[in-house]
Amino acid sequence: MIGRLNHVGVATPSLDDSIALYRDVLGATQITERRSLPAQGVTFVFVELGNAQIELIEPYGDNSPILGFLEKNPKGGQHHVCFEVADIHTARDAMIEKGAKVLGEPRIGAHGTPVIFVHPKDMGGVLIELMETPREGVHS
Repeated sequence: MIGRLNHVGVATPSLDDSIALYRDVLGATQITERRSLPAQGVTFVFVELGNAQIELIEPYGDNSPILGFLEKNPKGGQHHVCFEVADIHTARDAMIEKGAKVLGEPRIGAHGTPVIFVHPKDMGGVLIELMETPREGVHS
């Protein structure tokens, strides 16, 4: 069911510090403009890698779902792994049928396509994001 690895999400207490790390230490040359998704409680950028992306996410607002993660991991760290799927509703139904806990209903994610998250307890300890592949094939 899963397709291409789209991105790895990395939570950070400071986008500025993380951007500097990826740019100045790791040599990343393509980093998108900062954007916010208030409905999901995050501000983010994507670090373009050619074969996938790193999504750097920091909390947006007092109800951000990544605040709890950062309380446990104050320096930040890997938050989730995102795979593309052909149809988000089919993927959601398949996950539920297989006994995995899907966190909420499909919603629009950072790439402008529907996403769902699958609870880490059912995914070997990793929070999995499933993202509907953009129809036009754009991955940024």
